[in-house]
Amino acid sequence: MSRKMTRQVRPIVGLMLASAMFCAGGVAVVAAPAPQAHAVSMSEYQAKVSNHAKLKSQLVGVSSDLADTILQLADLNDNQIPAAVEAAESAQQAAEQAQSLAEATTQRLQAAQQDKANLEEQIKQTGSDYDDAKAAVAQLARESFHGSSTSDVLDFVTDSTTADDFVNKMQSQAAVTRSESNAATDAANELNTSMNRKDRLGAIEQKITQLKEQADQQAASAQQAASEASAKQTALQKLRDEGTAKREKLESQKSQLTTQSAKEAADIVAMKSQIDSWNNQYNNSNNAAVNPNNNQQQSRPNNNTNYNPAPAPAPAPAPTPNNNNSGGAGGMNYAVPGNCPAGSGYCYGHNTGNTVGGAAYPSRQCTLWAYLRRSQLSLPVGSYMGNGADWANTARGLGYLVNNTPHVGAAMVFARGQSVGGHWTADWQYGHVAVVERVNADGSVLISEGGTGFATFPAWETISNAGAYQYVHY
Repeated sequence: MSRKMTRQVRPIVGLMLASAMFCAGGVAVVAAPAPQAHAVSMSEYQAKVSNHAKLKSQLVGVSSDLADTILQLADLNDNQIPAAVEAAESAQQAAEQAQSLAEATTQRLQAAQQDKANLEEQIKQTGSDYDDAKAAVAQLARESFHGSSTSDVLDFVTDSTTADDFVNKMQSQAAVTRSESNAATDAANELNTSMNRKDRLGAIEQKITQLKEQADQQAASAQQAASEASAKQTALQKLRDEGTAKREKLESQKSQLTTQSAKEAADIVAMKSQIDSWNNQYNNSNNAAVNPNNNQQQSRPNNNTNYNPAPAPAPAPAPTPNNNNSGGAGGMNYAVPGNCPAGSGYCYGHNTGNTVGGAAYPSRQCTLWAYLRRSQLSLPVGSYMGNGADWANTARGLGYLVNNTPHVGAAMVFARGQSVGGHWTADWQYGHVAVVERVNADGSVLISEGGTGFATFPAWETISNAGAYQYVHY
């Protein structure tokens, strides 16, 4: 089935590069080929310059040291870390492919060595001139006496004047039988083998020599690829450590910011860095559960589900009250994330639908992240909310407040086939779901989201036409 979603997933200082992804049953699957190096287009370059200039304009009046910290962290978020993630993933894939190739060649070498040992044993027992083809046919004849072809075999025996005559007739009969039943392909190959044992042994030994040389070369290549992958991962971690340090420095100096535009710029840059930190924590977790049905949409509870949900990243600080969250949703207090303990079955006066935790959602998908992040913020969330596009209706049925007003922590629901500012289109069958991390002064929203079409889990992006979507609140 087709599950396509064309997405913009990696911002370059506000500019997002298009990438094809699926979100099926909360399952996001990459449709695009492996990333390839390409030159930055003029429009991409101009957008990058423009957005960098916009960020700098928001920091007018800010001390040069603090402004540099914000700009450097933005560059890490939008350029350096995404590029390093892509490089690390490509290197890891290359290392895995090289290792797989080396292992396959080693297995072939072991099989050839076993063939040699078997043939040497046969030569020891019956000599190097023994006719294996006639022996195979004779075995077919012996087996036929115990089957439905007994009368045919008896005819061959009585009509044959010599052993060779008998074997030749059996060869013809065996060929007909194989043709009719499409079976005994291996036997057919044996019957057509005219090479004597000595020649076969020589051929096997020659093949072993070739495979040994090939295996050694591939093992060396695999080791080199693994070393390169490790170096790329180390470089990525170094950038992330740098980002963490700059984010902590920024948080400690936020009180110096006096203008609303500068505060917002700092908050957005810090939140993007925090989302990447969650991704790093998630990847480092050894206990993340993998749903074996990650290619299936989620439609209804499965009573056979008995595995544990993937763990959420470490709790993030409660979102700072945002004065830009106008048009309040039912008078709810968004100064704190929420009051629902993780896994709550009943909260805020209604059934949450949480029965098996996050175990029902496929690994790394949009629905799993929405579940993890809502739980992290102590907000109600169910185990069987359905595919991304289903979350709004499922939530209404359970008693959640659902409207078109974004707030921090709300699940943002993308309808099937919904066009988003001309940048990407939600999957026509499954839709998409994300979590609002911030409502910006211009009405846009910064969201975190899952999906294997993204380089990271979670990923982030800014959506401008926020009023066009439905939001699941309490």
